[in-house]
Amino acid sequence: MKEVIVRLLSGVIYISIILFSLFMSSEWYITLLFILAIITLNEFLKLIKLKGTIAYIILATSFYFLGNEEINSVLISILLLATILINLFLIRDIMVFNRISLLKSKRYLYIIFYIISGFIFLALIPFTNKDFEPQIILGIFILAWTNDTFAYLVGKGFGKRKLMEKISPKKTIEGFFGGMVGALFASFIFFKFTSITEYSLIFWLFLALLVSVLGTIGDLIQSKFKRLAGVKDSGNIMPGHGGVYDRLDSIIFAGPFIYLFIIIINYVS
Repeated sequence: MKEVIVRLLSGVIYISIILFSLFMSSEWYITLLFILAIITLNEFLKLIKLKGTIAYIILATSFYFLGNEEINSVLISILLLATILINLFLIRDIMVFNRISLLKSKRYLYIIFYIISGFIFLALIPFTNKDFEPQIILGIFILAWTNDTFAYLVGKGFGKRKLMEKISPKKTIEGFFGGMVGALFASFIFFKFTSITEYSLIFWLFLALLVSVLGTIGDLIQSKFKRLAGVKDSGNIMPGHGGVYDRLDSIIFAGPFIYLFIIIINYVS
């Protein structure tokens, strides 16, 4: 019971910080993302057993040049294409080969196009319509939280068939679909009771599917990195939850795909 209370309080504080930053200003949101990115990168470097400051310099430089609305669209397009390609290779490695290569050259590909790019596109999503729109990123976080919650509850209560037992023994097929249904329901509620009128219900339902499917894959990828490192959690900064990377793994991976989806929708509409 004590562990549940600690986990709940830790989660409430985490969510409150994100909500506070979102509705204070774009500067607060970008600053919080940068801090979370530093912590996540630190945890990730420990998992892949890589030391040094180069990764942090790349992160800081990326945020300085790319993590705001006044950016070169060509650079963003190149980064997005490279990020999507690397993430597709990660999906292939997990789903087909059940392995992730930790060659030193590939470690920097993961650092740049998986971790850092994930945060960059989370920073850019609220600016897809030029002005800062915190509601859209809030909706994405809510979908991710709802998916995780329903996946956990349904999986724990009804889960029997393993999703990918060799990577994440506790994940079940029932939990996966439970999370998806929860995210779809949350997208409907968010559409009905928020003021984001430029996006349709179909948009939010499809976004829920993206968050659910890609978020689960992101969670599996992180589980594989932890399994290779022989650890249960990426860190211990969040009591009852583990590390920041443990909490953001799904949305970091899904972020670039979501950004691409929103850009396409805005272009064709």
